[in-house]
Amino acid sequence: MGASGEPRERDSGSERARRPHIFSAEGEAALAQLLAQRALLGFDFDGTLAPIVTQPGEARLSQAVSARLAALATRLPLAVISGRSLADLRQRLGFAPTYLVGNHGAEHADQPEAALAWRGALDPLRAHLQERHELFRAAGVSVEDKGLSLALHHRLAASEEAALAAIDAALQDRPPDIEVFAGKRVVNLVPRGCPDKADAMLALVARAGVHTAFFAGDDVNDEPVFARAPAHWLTLRVGRDAASRARFFIDSPAEMAMLLERMRQHLERGRS
Repeated sequence: MGASGEPRERDSGSERARRPHIFSAEGEAALAQLLAQRALLGFDFDGTLAPIVTQPGEARLSQAVSARLAALATRLPLAVISGRSLADLRQRLGFAPTYLVGNHGAEHADQPEAALAWRGALDPLRAHLQERHELFRAAGVSVEDKGLSLALHHRLAASEEAALAAIDAALQDRPPDIEVFAGKRVVNLVPRGCPDKADAMLALVARAGVHTAFFAGDDVNDEPVFARAPAHWLTLRVGRDAASRARFFIDSPAEMAMLLERMRQHLERGRS
């Protein structure tokens, strides 16, 4: 497998044309239908609620997005599900969601025993990557250990091609039972069988006692939610990607505050 992960079947151009913007008439109708019910609202963080930044440590929610999420969380159960660790994620929100899930769906604050098992499963990989420290340093690749997953960042590499070649070389003889999937200038490594974001969303829907859900994401690790979402869920991709299985899209995180305000308005209309 290359550093870009397994190839995905791409939609045709006609499929792109059939995926409407959420602010289209079709999207507005879908929002109104969803918010007429008690729904779980789920969001990715980086690239969805917050724009992608050169230094991941600088990512924050805008005041408008944070305030509107906080308001929505008083009306409906709301989840933030991120590739970041929970400890990292908590300090970036500025509000308290109903549910917070880290490490691509595997890290739940109330499930520490499961987290310990997945953390231990990565120990052989940690040792494997440490032996390749000089290879990564020369290629501009940094290793982030999130506890339940590892991330190989190459956003700051002088040559993306050289960085990906170094990652591919390092992962050729990686320990077994490790899954690899790419993201935006990052390659993620998780234990095989580890829960993903779709597992997390489905579990939270059951836990919240709701029948339907909304989920917005922008990257490869969000696609399992789009692929496994029941037909009555509302799924949204941030960015125009013809390969996405999401039902609707917005162009960038810059439109998120407007979308959250539209959700609030639909909820207010439902009360009148």
